[in-house]
Amino acid sequence: MTRYLSLLVAFCLLVGCAVGAFAQKSSAKPDDLIYDQVRLKLANNPDVKGGAIEVDVKDGVVTLHGKVRTDRAKHKAESVAGKVKGVKKVINELTVNPI
Repeated sequence: MTRYLSLLVAFCLLVGCAVGAFAQKSSAKPDDLIYDQVRLKLANNPDVKGGAIEVDVKDGVVTLHGKVRTDRAKHKAESVAGKVKGVKKVINELTVNPI
């Protein structure tokens, strides 16, 4: 009986460590997840697509740099980035440069 109890305790410790490591890995870099989602949403938005937009994320604050063709694209980029889960604030440093 003691042997089974020892095995059970060892198993629980192993599972607990694995779950803890998984939880830490999945939440270790939320800024990277935000970055990926913002880039994806900007690339898929017809008003913004084609702009030369750089995205920086630090502690949930997204900063947009670069050039877009219209004021509409500039405002839309900010709106799209702000709707991504985890974004606390968007700093829009985009410039309008019609070609």
